[in-house]
Amino acid sequence: MQKLDDLVFVADENFDFSVVRLLRNKGFSVLAIAESFPSIPDTQVLQIAFDRKAVLLTEDKDFGELVHRLRMPHCGILLVRLLKMTSTEKSQRISESITSVGQELINSFSVLTNEHLRIRPAQPK
Repeated sequence: MQKLDDLVFVADENFDFSVVRLLRNKGFSVLAIAESFPSIPDTQVLQIAFDRKAVLLTEDKDFGELVHRLRMPHCGILLVRLLKMTSTEKSQRISESITSVGQELINSFSVLTNEHLRIRPAQPK
């Protein structure tokens, strides 16, 4: 079984970079698309995350369409919808959520809002 500190993440290009920094400081492996592959299409971002067996961190709802309607494979997506929070507050909330649920994010489509974290395991194909 994968340990929490073995979780791997890919952060979408527009994902809050202060969160990327905080997760890295906490020992998580986070590939930031903005650093490594700027301006690539969402389909390639999803493929990179899948190839790395990583959970995709994003604030872009378009990934929901790619995995639900177009049935693109993924290893987990965390869609962050935190409103009216500072980067520090957002970083803390995301970090706490990842730490508390950890492995449940793998192969799930999860949505983090100000009120709750909803985790929806992937449907069998």
